[in-house]
Amino acid sequence: MIGHWEIILLLLAVILLFGSGRISSLMGDVAKGIKSFKSGLKDDDGDTKGSIENTSKNSDNKPAD
Repeated sequence: MIGHWEIILLLLAVILLFGSGRISSLMGDVAKGIKSFKSGLKDDDGDTKGSIENTSKNSDNKPAD
């Protein structure tokens, strides 16, 4: 099992390898991606609700065969 000291040493090694500027820009890119994904879900959800309402309205007007 990984202990606290191993996690701290791993984080220090990552900071030394990539630098704090590179890590902060990477995390910023991840945050932008998450925001974009969430806004895409909201836009898609709104489109789905509109298409469901249009479909139900169109199906009510069709004559029975």
